[in-house]
Amino acid sequence: MSFHASNTPGKSELSLIEAARELVPLVKQHADQTDADRELPKPLFHALADAGFYRMAVARAVGGLEVDFPTYLQVLEALGTGDASTAWTVSQGANWGTYSACMPQAAAREIWTDTPRSVVSNSPSPTAKAVAVPGGYRVTGRQPFSTGIKHASWVAAHAQVIENGVVRQHNGKPEARYCLIPKREVEVIDAWHTKGMRGTGTHTFDVKDVFVPEARTVFPRGAQLISPGPRYKIPVTLGFAAGDGMVALGLARNCLEAFYEVAGSKAPRNMTGLLREQSITQLAAGQAEAALRAGRAYLLSAAQEIWASAVATSEPVASLESRINLRLASTHAIRLAAQVVDGLHPLCGATVVFDGHLIQRLFNDMHVITQHSQGRFQHYEISGKYYTGLEIDEGRL
Repeated sequence: MSFHASNTPGKSELSLIEAARELVPLVKQHADQTDADRELPKPLFHALADAGFYRMAVARAVGGLEVDFPTYLQVLEALGTGDASTAWTVSQGANWGTYSACMPQAAAREIWTDTPRSVVSNSPSPTAKAVAVPGGYRVTGRQPFSTGIKHASWVAAHAQVIENGVVRQHNGKPEARYCLIPKREVEVIDAWHTKGMRGTGTHTFDVKDVFVPEARTVFPRGAQLISPGPRYKIPVTLGFAAGDGMVALGLARNCLEAFYEVAGSKAPRNMTGLLREQSITQLAAGQAEAALRAGRAYLLSAAQEIWASAVATSEPVASLESRINLRLASTHAIRLAAQVVDGLHPLCGATVVFDGHLIQRLFNDMHVITQHSQGRFQHYEISGKYYTGLEIDEGRL
């Protein structure tokens, strides 16, 4: 299947969702290899990149697609029904593309448009050092959790800025920047050895005294928009949160469909009839369907709300109400998805405990997603504080 997304506003959105659904068989076909190799197989990565998925949030002004937020999430959901690791790499790479709107357009084009099949792999914490020098920075550091780095073209080192031997201040706080470096100039360290989400290839990278020009740096928060648009009024952290939620829901749907296959073929020992004929199975299936449909409806509703706010407001960020709602919906989607997987897994008995069984892999994948910062129970707390009229820290919003 070959697909090239259009830059025409309003035309690419439906095509992208359809392209994602059409790619699901290919994603499933490569899922075992993705998991075993701990990276996307090249044919699969090429198909994802050529479909435009990694450019969904890149500014249209520099050659990206800049699709609306609900469309973006439905693409991730569709891919997640095929393989969670695959969808996660798209979520991480695509959402990071929002920074294209905060960089000089020539630099953004170099990274996302002039580089074929470009993906930027990043690191969450500013543990690297960027020493200020004329024209830019010299960057050094070893940074973990760089999803999709094996297929990335660029690496975003997250660094504190050092000037005259001390950390430089910006708006009263230690200054941090993402510094964009060609991947060929960093060392990739094989460090992603996990039971779940293995295919994300979330390895570590090491950068040693590499010069990065000023134009190829960007503030993680509060950067001035050069290419304005409603997509960029949705904070990056909430883009990751909602993406994680949709991937989790896609994973849970995949698990539920796999469960139906097991239930329709397995005759449990010491029980009469197939697994699907047991009342406990029927109860679990009904509860799982309700949970998945409710989580999806809430998350898409919250996505529509924050998109409407972003389109309507003249402020630099969508409304606090819509941000709180999206944060809560994203967290709840992850937790509902985990409940579904946890509820189905034990009903299958020993059938699914072996390596190579889809439900076993999905169980492991789900319990890596729940450990991610976007799935923390504390996100319920901040939402509860807001709804009960208490002061909140908007840093997570």
